[in-house]
Amino acid sequence: MTKVTKNNQVVAGLDIGTTKVACVIGVRAPEGINIVGVGVAPNQGMRQGTVVNIETTVEAIKKAREEAELMSGFSLESVWLGIGGTHIESFDSSGMVAIFNKEVSEEDIHRVIEAAKAVAIPTDRQVLHVLPQDYKIDGQEGISDPIGMSGVRLETSVHIITANAAAVQNAVKCTEKAGLQVKGLVLQQLASALSVISEDEKDLGCCVVDVGGGTCDMITFAQGSVVHTAVIPVGGNNFTHDVAMGLRTTQTSAESLKKKYGCAVAEMVTTDESIEVEAVGGRKPRTIPRRELCEVLEARAEETLQLIRGEIAEADLTTKLGSGVILTGGGSLLPGMMEMGDFVFDVPVRRGVPDRVGGLTDVVRCSSFATAVGLVQFGLEQEKLKSKHKPVEIARPATDDHAISHFAKKIKDYFSSVF
Repeated sequence: MTKVTKNNQVVAGLDIGTTKVACVIGVRAPEGINIVGVGVAPNQGMRQGTVVNIETTVEAIKKAREEAELMSGFSLESVWLGIGGTHIESFDSSGMVAIFNKEVSEEDIHRVIEAAKAVAIPTDRQVLHVLPQDYKIDGQEGISDPIGMSGVRLETSVHIITANAAAVQNAVKCTEKAGLQVKGLVLQQLASALSVISEDEKDLGCCVVDVGGGTCDMITFAQGSVVHTAVIPVGGNNFTHDVAMGLRTTQTSAESLKKKYGCAVAEMVTTDESIEVEAVGGRKPRTIPRRELCEVLEARAEETLQLIRGEIAEADLTTKLGSGVILTGGGSLLPGMMEMGDFVFDVPVRRGVPDRVGGLTDVVRCSSFATAVGLVQFGLEQEKLKSKHKPVEIARPATDDHAISHFAKKIKDYFSSVF
């Protein structure tokens, strides 16, 4: 098995979800990215993006990693880790600096972003991303790339995304216990959007909703920039639970029925179709109309999409979605979700699948791999920026060594000022 070194243009993404762990390995190709390895393992150690059982999660990561390594022939040492869940919070900020030499340089861009980041953040939270929205030079608005432009004053608006530090540390700990280093942390819905939408859709405005097992992760773009992120604490597991309660069957049977016979719009199913439902407690299985199952799923699907619509309306973004809503993630695979979306949203709706990739396209061109493929694309993009000597600040897991060195520096500075 080939060992991955710094010289290899190989990047891996690890998506630790509520129901599954996905590990995807990609290599740089002349035409873009080729996916060479995919590993998937069921996971019961997460709840709504937060680790609730470390050992279970570690085992799932190991299985997914081994499967991806076996398929690709590479031995992984590090991955880009997706972070998501109900603990994600975001807000807007702005900063202003004087322009050196009357012409905007990369150093000026770095300084103005640092100025925008200079806001009070609670100690229990960690910054994941600082995403620039637009720039102003001497009051002139709407500038997307100010480098080389003349002026005196540079301003920027940024979207800052934060996560619960403990939740991030637990996810990193699980990854490291599985024998993998974390190269960087990436917001899951940002990775999903990177793999399923185009630059034109970003410019026109769109909302990407990753319907996962425990949550619906949202990210909204307008004029090419991220303007809003949110998490709805409802996902595919709620659909399964409703089926189990409504049809009085087990969770395992409910999940199987949902995937095999489910539909989010009951009218799309004929009235003469019937299905066999496993009973609980040793009772005999019974036969019911398939439409009865779909009516249960329809109620939950409509409620979930209404919650998403309410979040978009509350952020006053409805009129900015020129490209509409893109549903992705495993939950979007339920038949009828696009039709229900057309009914709920007053904008175009489509299902998002990873594109602009080669290799194992028949495997990864599926909504359930949107985040993992996006992590690979994000990682390769960062490697390209490093090779051009344009370092980009990436959220990395905090370490005790860093905290100790920071404390030692403060002590050293104190004694230097005294003596």
